[in-house]
Amino acid sequence: MQKLFSRRDVARLGLGLGAAALAGREAFAQGPAFFRIGTGGTAGTYYPVGGLIANVVSNPPNLIVTAQAANGSVANVNGIASGAIESGFSQADVAYWAYTGTGLFEGKGKVEVLRLIANLYPESIHLVASKAANIKSVADLKGKRVSLDEPGSGTLVDAKIILSGWGLTEKDIEADYLKPNQAAEKMRDGGMDAFFFVGGYPTSAIAELAATSASGIDLVPINGEGAAKIMSEYKFFAADKIPADTYKGVGEVETLAVGAQWVTSSKVPDDVVYEITKALWSDKARQALDAGHAKGKLIRKETALAGAGIPLHPGAERYYKEAGLLK
Repeated sequence: MQKLFSRRDVARLGLGLGAAALAGREAFAQGPAFFRIGTGGTAGTYYPVGGLIANVVSNPPNLIVTAQAANGSVANVNGIASGAIESGFSQADVAYWAYTGTGLFEGKGKVEVLRLIANLYPESIHLVASKAANIKSVADLKGKRVSLDEPGSGTLVDAKIILSGWGLTEKDIEADYLKPNQAAEKMRDGGMDAFFFVGGYPTSAIAELAATSASGIDLVPINGEGAAKIMSEYKFFAADKIPADTYKGVGEVETLAVGAQWVTSSKVPDDVVYEITKALWSDKARQALDAGHAKGKLIRKETALAGAGIPLHPGAERYYKEAGLLK
């Protein structure tokens, strides 16, 4: 059970920060004393980034923000919906599907309380192909052996959307449904032409494949008219580039990305989310993010609203208007 600070409790703290600070403390008094961020597994990216953010946005003793290990996007969205956590990290596509009751959430009802605090960093769509398969475009996947990721994954839904941008469906390819590491092993053995992966670069499975594959790998571009069509229809996608030499022997490639986003519930008080959003983009946070994790450098205020497929929380919206990012 969460403890809520009363106004008397806040006054008893006696910090003497003046009338303005007292008003801020009273705003927090209306919200939870503890604000949790659901992240991912301890070996992934969400967990350490969540810990960094929690440290810089905490405002003790009024609000203690903590990051906790979780099972990623879907689990975090469900936790927010049930009230088990106040916020969490989610891929932009998963957040959109939850809010609209589509994709992975088809038939499960809409999570209408879901609100955006900030887009954090891009999770790039990798379309990995064996050089021997000579795949230069998404259109070239026709008739090829392609893994779309396992059933129930966000990557599988994204892969189907990418195919549709070039007029293809699962029936136009020899579809397989493997995890990326399994697909990479099969490609190394000559049994797979291409596979999809959605995540931050570099990822170890692809890096190892690029370094050990006898024929080498290509990253197939996802750009041009097909990509423009997809972005116009699905607002959670954004244009992205994977830099040259991210993977051995692979040049720069244009692709799409879904954002890793920080989401919360509409039930969290506006003043609480306002102060948290303001703290996220403070100079203190900037220094910590730049120094603390490779992905931290990609968490930029300028891209805080990129790929937003769900409504902003009113508290976050207030901050972005003050910062000139929204009219």
